[in-house]
Amino acid sequence: MPKTLAQVVGGHLVAVGWLLDEDPERAYQHAVYARRKASRVGAVREASGVAAYHLGKWQEALSDLRAARRMSGRNTYLPLMADCERGLGRPERALELAHSPDAADLPTAEQIELRIVASGARRDLGEYEAALVELQGPELKERRAKPWVARLFYAYADALLLLGREDEARDYFAHASAVDQEGVTDADERVAELEGLEIVDVDDDVVWTDAEDTEAGEEESGGPAAGASPKDTSTTD
Repeated sequence: MPKTLAQVVGGHLVAVGWLLDEDPERAYQHAVYARRKASRVGAVREASGVAAYHLGKWQEALSDLRAARRMSGRNTYLPLMADCERGLGRPERALELAHSPDAADLPTAEQIELRIVASGARRDLGEYEAALVELQGPELKERRAKPWVARLFYAYADALLLLGREDEARDYFAHASAVDQEGVTDADERVAELEGLEIVDVDDDVVWTDAEDTEAGEEESGGPAAGASPKDTSTTD
């Protein structure tokens, strides 16, 4: 590309990165513009695919991610591509991608994401035991505070709950909460729900208290029940 065009396209790609979480629609518009100007650049097609994915534009996202994979030779797009197949109602194709030879060479974080997608595809097919099996592996013994660890524990807990194994599910939701320093899951809320508790915001603190006690306290005092102990929702390694 000419230098001037490269600078323009680069600026739009930066905007995609800035806006993707807070304003995915605007991020998508920047990505579409960049694709219109430089559709043969792998990074542009990747950004466009990811932006479309965030808006649930599954077919468009899949097309762009396939192009990005072809141009770059990278397989790190497989989890998103497989999830797009699920979004299009094709769980069998999602499983084909998840179990393809290329998937075995992915970094750990991407492998876990792909297994989570594969588990979801099994659930789409009504194969609930198989959904649990897709998530099993040595990584379930991991205790480091990383986003992929929290997501794996959370997905495993959800699969256990679907099978009626509530006690085990509660344990894994608690594991997810313990390592989820970046807040990628709502594991705290799921633990509270299974314990029959309710999470209540009190100024800058968080209180876990019995749901029935909370209702009674609010009726009497207009606020949360007295005597509830605060719980710091920040987690440690």
